[in-house]
Amino acid sequence: MLVHGERHLRQVLAEYERHYNQHRPHQALSLRQPIHDPAEVVDLTARIQRRSAVCGLIHEYRRAA
Repeated sequence: MLVHGERHLRQVLAEYERHYNQHRPHQALSLRQPIHDPAEVVDLTARIQRRSAVCGLIHEYRRAA
């Protein structure tokens, strides 16, 4: 990835921070996301959606609603 100035760098770092704190599973939390609602029911038969994060360097996967 080429960073094109300070503004672009701040954007990339903010997106990585969001991924790290909201989506990425953490071992200390039994592989759950830091922002996790245990009351939320996950439909295991729903299709899986992929979303690119951090300028396409990381892919997040979630069940489609």
